[in-house]
Amino acid sequence: MSHTTFTQLVNVCRETVNEIMPWDLSDMIEQGNKPLILDVREQNEFDAMHIKASNHIPRGLLEAACEFGYEETNPIIANAREDYIVVVCRSGNRSLLAAKSMQTLGFINVVSLQTGLRGWNDYEQPLIDINNRVVDIDDADTFFSAVLREDQIK
Repeated sequence: MSHTTFTQLVNVCRETVNEIMPWDLSDMIEQGNKPLILDVREQNEFDAMHIKASNHIPRGLLEAACEFGYEETNPIIANAREDYIVVVCRSGNRSLLAAKSMQTLGFINVVSLQTGLRGWNDYEQPLIDINNRVVDIDDADTFFSAVLREDQIK
């Protein structure tokens, strides 16, 4: 029995989810058109570094956070179905999956940051840690580098 791979699933999402590049997001922010930025990485990733003024909802809690009536409800996001939302993650894959889920839930202006925070850092845009300290670009580059164990390689 064949199955869909992670890459194939991400590519299916790419068919209906618009993506923007880091320089597009940077230009929006510089011009004062501040979109709602939603970071869907895990808590430890967000604490280590994120875009200033990002909203944080881990991918595993997203759908419940987008709806009222749940313990995970995030009113900022639940009230933003018509707002321009940029979903971000490390590399742009989880953000595509998250944006697709949000589209299914009725969010009409949701996009994904292509290349994710890796690309944001490569474009030399600022990241801050949980204590609002600016993160060094080289430290962020190391943090975003994928490290695979031998058993994770096919």
